Amino acid sequence: MRNVSEQRPVLFVNSIGMRMPVPGRSPQAWRRILRKARSMLKLVRRPVPDLPDFHVMSPFILPAYGSPLGRRVNCWLVATQVKLTCRILGMPRPDIVVTIPTAGPVAARIPHRSLVLNRSDKHSAFPEVDSEFVRGLEDDLLRSADLVLYVSRALMDDEADVTGSRAHFLDHGVDLAHFGSPGPTPTDVAHLPSPRIGFFGGFDDYIIDFDLLERIAIDVPEAHLLLIGDATCPMDTLTRHPNVTWLGPRSYEDIPAYGSTFDVALMPWLQNDWIRYCNPIKMKEYLVLGLPIISTPFPEVNRFTDWVEVAADPEIFIKLVREALTDPGSPRPQLDTSDWSWAGRAAALLGQIDTLQRANR
Repeated sequence: MRNVSEQRPVLFVNSIGMRMPVPGRSPQAWRRILRKARSMLKLVRRPVPDLPDFHVMSPFILPAYGSPLGRRVNCWLVATQVKLTCRILGMPRPDIVVTIPTAGPVAARIPHRSLVLNRSDKHSAFPEVDSEFVRGLEDDLLRSADLVLYVSRALMDDEADVTGSRAHFLDHGVDLAHFGSPGPTPTDVAHLPSPRIGFFGGFDDYIIDFDLLERIAIDVPEAHLLLIGDATCPMDTLTRHPNVTWLGPRSYEDIPAYGSTFDVALMPWLQNDWIRYCNPIKMKEYLVLGLPIISTPFPEVNRFTDWVEVAADPEIFIKLVREALTDPGSPRPQLDTSDWSWAGRAAALLGQIDTLQRANR
């Protein structure tokens, strides 16, 4: 959306949540509630000085996700705030791009030229949500959207009977300049022993195979396991091992420098519907960094098996890690990443919207 705002005004409305964190049941619930509250206090802002047409809005909402009445009130509240903000910004009938299913009822209340569903994940497979309720929202959007843009071919194929010719594949991008020039080794990892097996990203127990990570720490003791990212679950089962370092979150600006210190990069995903229909941006970031990559299976990785090793079970995964550490193997084909930029993805999105508008004239 930052790239889109270089050509057209953009109002980015921060995530309309799909579930209410519950203290005692949801991981780090109070931190997540406070983070959302701080976000709402910022109202509408222009966070990038060089992009005066890029606006970010955190609408006020009530903490009442589980109540049908609360959801209706929130829908009216958010739609009213967004409509008013759009008028102030000179966008009375915007093209609306929806990613989170809970934004669907809000979008329906806002005058718009077109409705685009960015089908980035199968959100009804997300933990902590009312799956039946979210599935209903997904179904409504799949039927009402003028365009449905997928990052997963597997999900696009599964929903082809509903979306038909309105479905298009629009892959994720990557910040080529950022990950292509990672910078010097950060001081807080310079002392760690080599070789290093690494992962950067979020540590969530519905995404990451923590048992697999612990197996790697135990079965490959000669390597150091370096983990970087925020965690919504305890990490002590990993950090108790002497060859594991978890740094916690680091800024996006510094991530390429940390990633460039990996000798092998990991994608240790669990096998569930959430992963089956995902297309992690991380894979492209690892590839631009030029790292050897070992992954558990998911459909989108099958397009990259010339550059990513895929392991169907933990034993094979560990075997591939050991091989990557000791033997680089035969040279891999040259990988052309030139068309992976976010600018290119923004141009493709605008092209799809403009084609739709011409067809509707």
